[in-house]
Amino acid sequence: MVKTLTLASIYELQGLKEDALDIYKDILKDDPKNKEARVALKRLSGIRKKYLGVDEQMKKFFVNMKKDVEFLEFERWLVKL
Repeated sequence: MVKTLTLASIYELQGLKEDALDIYKDILKDDPKNKEARVALKRLSGIRKKYLGVDEQMKKFFVNMKKDVEFLEFERWLVKL
């Protein structure tokens, strides 16, 4: 497989962030000055750090919601994203 910026972008759009990150890292190994790959790497790394662990915690909260106040809390959390 040829690892290109286009392929990484497609992975990113499909939600395959880790696969996209791997490709951007490989591109930077071959071309450390590749601006597009550097920007993408920073962007995706920031997303990963910012939301690390959040998905699982909110998933549990969402699955167990029963009261209106819990739905409102979840809605507020989504708006903050």
